[in-house]
Amino acid sequence: MFILQNLATTTIFVLFWEWDMPVGVALLGAAILGILIAACIGGVRILQLRRTARKGLR
Repeated sequence: MFILQNLATTTIFVLFWEWDMPVGVALLGAAILGILIAACIGGVRILQLRRTARKGLR
């Protein structure tokens, strides 16, 4: 519903690229990208902790 209510177009600039898209879609994309980045960082941290735990058991 939020995306359908925010159909005003905005221009997004990222490095050398430029897109025109609705504000709702841009916010949804930013939220999804943030979740993916946080999940990747968390996954790396979990792998570090597992490696440390295995070394401690030996």
